[in-house]
Formats: sequence, structure tokens, C-alpha cells
Amino acid sequence: MTVSDRENVSGTIVTEFVLLGFSNHQEMEVPLFILFLTMYVLTIMGNALVILLIHLDARLHTPMYYFLSNLSWLEIIITTTVTPKLLSLLISKTKTISFFGCAVQLTLYFLAGTTEVLLLGAMSVDRYLAICNPLRYTAIMSNRVCMLMMFSCWMGGIACIVVGTIFKAGLPYCGPNVIDHFFCDTSPLTQLLCADTTLIQVVELITSCFTLLTSVSVTAVSYVCIIVTVMRMPSAEGRKKAFSTCSSHITVASLYYGSSIFIYVRPAGSTSMDFNKVATVLNTVVTPLLNPIIYNFRNKVVKDVMRDTVKRIGGSLVKTV
Repeated sequence: MTVSDRENVSGTIVTEFVLLGFSNHQEMEVPLFILFLTMYVLTIMGNALVILLIHLDARLHTPMYYFLSNLSWLEIIITTTVTPKLLSLLISKTKTISFFGCAVQLTLYFLAGTTEVLLLGAMSVDRYLAICNPLRYTAIMSNRVCMLMMFSCWMGGIACIVVGTIFKAGLPYCGPNVIDHFFCDTSPLTQLLCADTTLIQVVELITSCFTLLTSVSVTAVSYVCIIVTVMRMPSAEGRKKAFSTCSSHITVASLYYGSSIFIYVRPAGSTSMDFNKVATVLNTVVTPLLNPIIYNFRNKVVKDVMRDTVKRIGGSLVKTV
């Protein structure tokens, strides 16, 4: 954004925004700080461990785990973009964020968030191929195809960011520069623009609907086919194993889709900001923490890899002593 983008109607340059965060519930700020800090540390450790295990062990060098590794990177980006600033708001009297910091936070959050939405759809296709076409799965879902799918998800995220930036470029901001949120979300930021924002809101709604509903539709169709295939399996053990493989993806996808649709696929201002904040906490703090647990640490192969890794580390330590 240029200097002209930052000038309000009186010609004053907007250099920072005030984030209200949870200031309406000051008695909860210290408990929330302790809770969110603990969750943030566990989130970084859990997702970093997943990435490390997948990188180091050949048993996890398959498309499904490549997707999970990418998902863990996205969760780290999302939670690190939002949570540190949220923590500072909870314990500091300074509730401001610079104009540049706000722009960076907004860009990284929506880039990672949009990419994750598309990645969840790609992962459902992977599960569809693994269960409905097991004999051809390896041939179809090659490493090249897997990488192309992940690259497409990132390109889709970048495209959505570019669309929003183009429509907001050159528009001035009005005072007061107060955002009723704990990070620079697009809806409260758009409300500060000194211009008719109807077109911007329509474009953002269409972009959100297209991205989310496309991913949800792909996931829904994939799982309808999976359910039909699984129900035709003669073995009860086979059905149980197939459903177990998909339950983790369905759980996390439902959480992320549900909260994202609640926040972004609706007209601006149709729900209170307090509800928006709670839903955003689910996306930025809770889901990134749950993903490693739901997807990986309940997985038998991952647990075997973790056990073997601990044994190797323990053996190495014994030898050095």
C-alpha cells in the first residue's frame, strides 16, 4: 500500500490501528493469556514434531503425510500470525499495531487460511482415491501429482489475496482507526475505509463463497463416494479401518469449514463481533492445536515412528554416556 492509501479524509496519514481485543472482558485477560500461551507453545511443538517426523522417516514419505506436513506448516503460519499479537494485547496497555504490521498480518492470515481450505479439499480427494481406487492409487497419486495439488492450493490462496488487494488499493482510511478485533481481519478493516465499500464486500463475499463452498463440495462428494464404497465392503474390519482413516479428516475439516463459513460466508455485520472473535479463536488457536493430535498422534504408523525415534535417541544417549 502507498502513502496515499493511508491518508484519511482530513489528509492525516494513518500510521497505526488500535485493536480492542478482549478489552470488554478485562477480568479474563490474565487467565486467557495463560491459556492461549500454553496452547500456542503446544501447537508449535506438536506441528513442528509432525513436520520433523515426516521429513526424517521414510515410512511417512507418502502423499497423505506430505499433505499433513503441508497442513502443519499452514497451522504454524496461521497461529504465529495471530497469537503473539493476541498475547501482547492481553497483558499490555498498548493496544496498537502499525499500518505495515496490520497489512502483513492480514496478508499472511488469509494466504494461509485460504490455502488450508483448498488443501482440505485436496486431502479429501486423496482419501477418495486411496479407498475407492486402492489398486490404482499409487499410479494416480504420484509424488508429482501430490506436489501439483499442493502448489495449486497455494496459488489459489495467492489469487484470493491479490483480488482483495486490487479492490482495496488506493482507498483512504477514516478515523477513528479502531478495530474491534484481536487481529487485522478484513471485515472490521473494510469498515474503516472512507469510500463506498459495497463492491468490496460483494467481491469478498463471492471470493469466500467460491473458495469455501468449492472445497466443501469436493469434500462432500468425495465422502459420499467413500461411504458408498465402504458400505459395500464384505469385511467389518475393513469398514472399520476405512472409516478410521477418514474420521480424522472429517473432524478437522468440519471444525475449520464450520467456523470459516460462520465468519466469512455471510453479509458483513450480520452477527456480533464477540461471536466472530470466538469463532476466530477456534480457527487460529484451537484447531491448530488439535490437528497434530487428531491427524497424527492417534495414527498407528505415526505412533510407531515416534516410538522408534525415541528408542534411537535413547540408544544414542546411552552410547555417549
